[in-house]
Amino acid sequence: MSDPRTLKLEEYIQGAEQLRQAVAGMTREQLLAKPIPGKWSTLEVVCHIADFEPIYADRIKRILAEENPKMMSGDPDLFAAKLAYEHRDLDVELDIITSVRKQLARILEVQSAEAFQRTGIHSVDGPVTIETLLKRVTNHITHHLPFIQEKRKALGVS
Repeated sequence: MSDPRTLKLEEYIQGAEQLRQAVAGMTREQLLAKPIPGKWSTLEVVCHIADFEPIYADRIKRILAEENPKMMSGDPDLFAAKLAYEHRDLDVELDIITSVRKQLARILEVQSAEAFQRTGIHSVDGPVTIETLLKRVTNHITHHLPFIQEKRKALGVS
């Protein structure tokens, strides 16, 4: 029987490629378009994910290395408003996501089952385990994929 941690890490790593495929073939204009009122552009979605990948990785690394580290929350809307999303390069953002996921997976694949139960203290959520953080960050991309598909459809991009 496969170790559930291994399966979760495989799913985690595959997320970067799923995102890359979801935006494949889109022009810069299409990436920047906001075809659905009140929603981020596709590039803004990718930048949001790229900004939070290192944050999640840092949280997990700190939980592995420290005892109950404090972890601050981040406001995605402030990041989007202040971090020049519309000027960023899609390929750079995708490469960040891929690199962070590959590195963190390498670290996690050699950890014991007990390590996944180590906790940190999140400023909003309170105590959270590595297992919970890994689940959240793994689901982060899959959560956003339907929104990208919705934008592609609205733009007539197949």
